Amino acid sequence: MNIVYGVLANKTTILLLFVINLVGTIYGYYWYGYQLKETPDIFLAFVPDSPTASLFFVFVLLAFLLKTNWGLFEALAIVTLFKYGIWAVVMNLLTLYTTGYLPWEGYMLMASHLGMAIQGILYSPFFRIKVWHLIVAAIWTVHNDIIDYVFDMMPRYSDLMQYNDRIGYFTFWLSILSIFIGYYFGIRKGRHALSL
Repeated sequence: MNIVYGVLANKTTILLLFVINLVGTIYGYYWYGYQLKETPDIFLAFVPDSPTASLFFVFVLLAFLLKTNWGLFEALAIVTLFKYGIWAVVMNLLTLYTTGYLPWEGYMLMASHLGMAIQGILYSPFFRIKVWHLIVAAIWTVHNDIIDYVFDMMPRYSDLMQYNDRIGYFTFWLSILSIFIGYYFGIRKGRHALSL
């Protein structure tokens, strides 16, 4: 495991991930562009779920490059990266199951979002998350579900709108699991020093 931690803590690896996540974040906000144009201003921060999750991780990586930790961003990142990473994989698999077809972009989204979910957990030994950080992340995450499924601001998957109530239910419990993941990997597990 020390070899893995060494690779993850390598400045070149962190810089590469920083660039990849920054580009992915920008593309993600672009992807949400059509929906953001129709979104009331009060909900704008809560609509682009995945790019906001990767933006949190961009800040985590920036802090690493600056040889520090920003615990609140680490908590927000691990919870939302796991949640929206797994959510997008499940939604694309459900699209494939429902329609019998998934365009190449769907497979690309599944791969990139699975990577999102994994990277938050991989870097968790270097996090310095406090309980209050996780509480804020939990409130953000559950509040986001309320905005999505009570105020109808969820991501648009036209082939799946018939399952919206069930997707909302699944998403809520995925949020709870993601908060637990944030606790287990971000607070409970052992920590390692990050020296660049």
